[in-house]
Amino acid sequence: MAKKPNYDFEKRRKELERKQKKDAKRDERLTRKRNGTSEDGDVAEGEGEDGETAPDPVSSQNA
Repeated sequence: MAKKPNYDFEKRRKELERKQKKDAKRDERLTRKRNGTSEDGDVAEGEGEDGETAPDPVSSQNA
């Protein structure tokens, strides 16, 4: 008698792989955000080279 494949195990393994990949991407995005760099390595918009954020132009117009 042939051994039946364990589909639940395969499904769980794929779910764990997807979760690990998603967590790795999230960690990478958070690291880039903390460092103030975009995916291309440029300084993120709204931040100067010293890492300080520029004032919001909308809020300064309303004041």
